Amino acid sequence: MEVLQIPGGELATRPIHFFWVVDCSGSMYGEKIGIVNNTIQECIPEMRTAADNNPNAQLLIRALQFSSGASWITTTPVPVEDYGWEDMDANGLTELGKAFDLLAAQLSIPPMPERALPPVIVLLSDGQPTDDYKRSLEKLKKLPWFRKAVKIAISIGQDADDDVLVEFCGNNELVLQANNAAALAKMIKWASTTASMVSAPSSKPMNSVPASVPTSSAGVSVVPSVPANDPFAPVNNGAPLVLDMSNIPNPDDFDEGAVW
Repeated sequence: MEVLQIPGGELATRPIHFFWVVDCSGSMYGEKIGIVNNTIQECIPEMRTAADNNPNAQLLIRALQFSSGASWITTTPVPVEDYGWEDMDANGLTELGKAFDLLAAQLSIPPMPERALPPVIVLLSDGQPTDDYKRSLEKLKKLPWFRKAVKIAISIGQDADDDVLVEFCGNNELVLQANNAAALAKMIKWASTTASMVSAPSSKPMNSVPASVPTSSAGVSVVPSVPANDPFAPVNNGAPLVLDMSNIPNPDDFDEGAVW
């Protein structure tokens, strides 16, 4: 494993896997999928900058789409410095369970390493699952890496099933509302930099808290605190990671344009 030379010893770098899980069903056709494609592409330079500011973490990105079935757009984890977004098309059903099955296969050990920073999973959806997603989600929840992952959902439009998204995240504060184009773009941009927020436990930004403590909207429980000798323990002597929720865009600020 690559190590960084620091005064007093060496600090091993750990991977942090960032997963985009994107609803590409027919209801996403047109403006919605266009904004997803364009905004994520625009966010890649910002993600690279964030990764540069976290020298003890290697940011790896993958993208998964689901509609009538599910498939990996990025078949293997790609370092952010080499990553390029591939545009997605929209058609078909909303087989979210198929996406959960593919995600579960990649969050098992192997192929996931025993030691890494908690993954970040960002799920975008504008509808209701058309398959038996519950069975697949229950299987996913049994995986240690899923339980320790930072899970964020972007609820697109008024027809999205927020109850399903809350089931996925385990916390309603991490279900972000995007009812028009401007809000969707802002929510994607916020989510794309989350990896940098949760991979630097050595400092606690203002309005942030240990992830193991229930909080208000300023901060939120996303990653359980684990002992330092746990194989899933974060860096910084097992200190709990923190997620700063203070700068999430307020959906009420985006009242211009058509409402989905």
